[in-house]
Amino acid sequence: MKKMQAATLLGAGIIFAIGVLAWPGASLAKEVESSMARGGLLYDKWYKEIGEKAPGTKHPLYPAEGKYAKKAGDTWRCKECHGWDYKGKDGAYAKGKHYTGIMGIHGMAGGDPGKVVALLKDDKHGYGDKLSDTDLQDLGNFVTKGQVDADKYIDSATKMPKSGDKAKGAAVFNTMCAKCHGMDGTEPDDMKKSLGKQMGNPWEVMHKIMNGQPDEEMPALRALDRGVVMDVMSHITTLPKKP
Repeated sequence: MKKMQAATLLGAGIIFAIGVLAWPGASLAKEVESSMARGGLLYDKWYKEIGEKAPGTKHPLYPAEGKYAKKAGDTWRCKECHGWDYKGKDGAYAKGKHYTGIMGIHGMAGGDPGKVVALLKDDKHGYGDKLSDTDLQDLGNFVTKGQVDADKYIDSATKMPKSGDKAKGAAVFNTMCAKCHGMDGTEPDDMKKSLGKQMGNPWEVMHKIMNGQPDEEMPALRALDRGVVMDVMSHITTLPKKP
């Protein structure tokens, strides 16, 4: 009798396990949010994130007439050509001092990370001897899986968040961000602009809220609901623009 009960329970357990795995919401996929967030850090300033010095020569694809041509290290930052909104010449970098005429990476969203890695390692991009396989994979994951369509969240004309609850954003900011940035967003001392001032480039602010700051302890909020990010950005618009 006991053997029959044990067999019945075992069978039920197996059926339950199969049912869980077959459930639409169930997934055994590897967690990739952290990889995408680190890829976002590398996209920002990879050499700082990996603790290396910036290259001393201009990136081979950066145009000689570009405003940053003489700042060799900056030309190697992915964001410098492709932009914080990931649209390159078709986005916020369509004009101004960051204009290069180079296309964005938004067309690679949803693609194959391996193709991005191959592109980064080719002779034109030249990152194969500068980044590790893990670095390249993280960047590939960010480009293909981690991009955010900023047009859904930011009004390009006014540079203001399209949504967000300022009060909720204050609660998140004051409990998660103020320890380093201060209640008024003017810290740390080595920050060149107050957070209120930095909202002049909301795409950069959103990128950093979601992915953090290279080689810093700033937390990445990527895994949280996008509404939380918009709440925080809405609150930042209320902070002083000057220290």
